[in-house]
Amino acid sequence: MSLRKRQRSASSSRLATLSSPPSPPRAASSSAASPLLSFPKADLFLRLHLDPSPSPDDDDSHPALAPFLDLHVSSASLNRSRYFAALLSDRWCPPPSSSSPAGRLCLAVPVSSRPFHAHVEVLRLLHTLDFAGTIRAPADALDILPVALQLLFDACVEACIRFLEAVPWSEDEEARVLDIAPLLPADEAADLLARVSLPPSAAAPSEAMLHGLIHSAIHGHPVPAATKAFVAMLLKDYPSRDCVHKVLDEAFLSRLDTVKELMGKYASPDFRIAVDSDEREAIQKLNLHSAVLNVKHLLWLIERMVDMRVADNAVKLWSEQVALAADLQKLLTDADMWRNMAPGLPMLVTRCTLRLANSVVIGETLVSRQVRMKLVRSWLPVLNVCRDIAQPMHSGYKSTNCQELEETFLQIISTLPVQDAQELLQQCLGFSTRSVDDCQHLVAAFKTWFRRAARAPQGGED
Repeated sequence: MSLRKRQRSASSSRLATLSSPPSPPRAASSSAASPLLSFPKADLFLRLHLDPSPSPDDDDSHPALAPFLDLHVSSASLNRSRYFAALLSDRWCPPPSSSSPAGRLCLAVPVSSRPFHAHVEVLRLLHTLDFAGTIRAPADALDILPVALQLLFDACVEACIRFLEAVPWSEDEEARVLDIAPLLPADEAADLLARVSLPPSAAAPSEAMLHGLIHSAIHGHPVPAATKAFVAMLLKDYPSRDCVHKVLDEAFLSRLDTVKELMGKYASPDFRIAVDSDEREAIQKLNLHSAVLNVKHLLWLIERMVDMRVADNAVKLWSEQVALAADLQKLLTDADMWRNMAPGLPMLVTRCTLRLANSVVIGETLVSRQVRMKLVRSWLPVLNVCRDIAQPMHSGYKSTNCQELEETFLQIISTLPVQDAQELLQQCLGFSTRSVDDCQHLVAAFKTWFRRAARAPQGGED
């Protein structure tokens, strides 16, 4: 409000009193007469002149040399502006002895790349009120609006705001809206500001948006692969790593709880007793199909977390799933059940474990020694069962999943203290069921352990 008061004060100080009939207007720095822009029912001259902000070194003794533009305007039309209405009111009328009813007003115009343009357009609107014909693009409204605010032309201000509220903006136009918004009355600027900023009461809207995107990628689109790729790109480019970390952790925990619930229903002895065989088989089939689908979603989330190096909580949670691992072992030992109803489940679970374990081995995800040990201890039994059932499955399964996970687990064991590694290595003897030439990873792991175990204690007394 103080800015508009200063603008009104600066402009009114340059208002000339009524004088003798004006001579033909002239352009700046020229002795030739300039064309006079005249509006209908004109009875007043208005001179627009550039008003550059003077510096202390400027010579301000020749203001008449500044560029100007003369217009022949209607005082009745100018009265639509509260600023001009005040200037033309009784307080600003000439003395009764004035010899001429005609007069001239002066209005200072800030220096810009298009001098006088916005002021002329606003003056034209004061005479025509043709807002629809004049305001055809956001740039038009943004050029006109500051002048309309300066001259207190309320109808024009309202028209500009209504237009800006209803149309899209470019990034530069949005920046201009933000610059001018503080000059607008709060109620008139509310709709504009709602597009570029959130209300103070809004709570973590970015998190809510990311949650919605992940949910849609998993559940809500008929082309999930393309949608998941797009959401993955948005997550990777999102500027707040902490926000993405939190959202992915919550989505991972939600999917994990669903898988645990479904597998728990399958393994529950109460369910097996309470339901007759036909109904039980139908329900179990539905549960296993849902489990496969949710493990697929879980694997996609794990991929995103590992790629963005925010999988530390996921590794910790996965290392604690002793009950889930036990339920999966029960399922996998029931060959007829999972082969008929969920043939892809062993491969999916192995891939989830492999992706998390491999991120630990190569340093993408840093977790404590206790978490590394629990990860191997919890999921090694599942790996052993998967190895046993892999042979009847398609030829690529065993080499591309189980053996990779064997090697990764042995590498994690190599990062543990000698005594902890001893306990886990003894559970890895099943890796030697192939010929010695095919289990060099196990041979290397034991040689490393024996070399370390034979070394004299370090840092203690002799």
